[in-house]
Amino acid sequence: MARILDLASEVGAYGTRILAELGHEVVRVEPPQGDALRRLHPHLAPAPDLESSAFHQFLNAGKRSFASDIGTTEGHRQFLALVAKSDALVASLPLPLDEAELIAANPNLVFVRIDDGPGELCAYARSGLLAITGEPDGKPVLLGGHIPYAAVGVYVAMATAAALFGKQTTGVGQIVDVSAQQCLAALGEQVWIEYNASGELLERLGSRGGITALAGALPCADGHWMVSVPPSPQGWANFVELVPDPVFKDDSSMADEALRRERKNEILDRVALWSESRNKHEIVEEAQRRHIPAAPVLSPLDLTQDAQLLSRGFLREVDHPDFGRINFPVGALANLMGTAVPFAPRLGQDNAAILKELGELP
Repeated sequence: MARILDLASEVGAYGTRILAELGHEVVRVEPPQGDALRRLHPHLAPAPDLESSAFHQFLNAGKRSFASDIGTTEGHRQFLALVAKSDALVASLPLPLDEAELIAANPNLVFVRIDDGPGELCAYARSGLLAITGEPDGKPVLLGGHIPYAAVGVYVAMATAAALFGKQTTGVGQIVDVSAQQCLAALGEQVWIEYNASGELLERLGSRGGITALAGALPCADGHWMVSVPPSPQGWANFVELVPDPVFKDDSSMADEALRRERKNEILDRVALWSESRNKHEIVEEAQRRHIPAAPVLSPLDLTQDAQLLSRGFLREVDHPDFGRINFPVGALANLMGTAVPFAPRLGQDNAAILKELGELP
């Protein structure tokens, strides 16, 4: 596996976390006062410190920590020595040193440069995605969490893995540029294709959007559930069994997908009346028995108790040396490989071992 130096900001830190999950040695190079991830809220301790940030604990899990001021003569020299012994460098721009020095130190380096863009929310807005999120007659609505940054991180991981594979094949490294804004804009390819093909712009669809006529998030007694009825005749027949509304059963025209699309809101209004007094998990189980795609709209709290995530090992109860017993997401790829990612490192935890390898310590 490769040694990868990590100088990415929060924009690309999830990408290097994925690489750590895959088994690569990822060395997080931090300033002596710790990186920005260590200061992000929320914290896992009543008195926040450099180890307790939830973002640090997740995004830096599985990595090593090398704390050094690469802006000083000594730190600069040590960092270039580390570059010479590494396979790849993933870094957000601008770098605090000359790129030519990196290539001189390691001519076959895989160097992934991340253009962070104007900030997460602004990059999201410029990508075109914000314009198609929200209710049709309302304002654009932000995604919850840090999904834009996570999406960019996936691209960072793919770019790094592909460049490392190329290096393994050819013996030659390369410089790869990853733009946060372009990564997000690429997620809206359907909008671009549809406009070029038909001249029509995709508008915000709100909670009742989808490729099929009958798709949307609908109310139930304990929250909401999502349904997407297959457009086939059998899909509609199964749906009529699920929602025994006499209008659906008696109106044969509703068997036609095109006509259902025209009457979409009317149909979904009737479905909402049926579901609003029922439990979301019961509805979903009944739908799935009839081969209708459906899911409960889960809250973050629901996820901590989700049977699928628990049974697949994505969430595991672990004894953290600082924060006690916590339910920790081990990571999607680490889970599939059946491995558990080590806890995020303490600041400078691996300095002695790395400096010894570089010949700086006996």
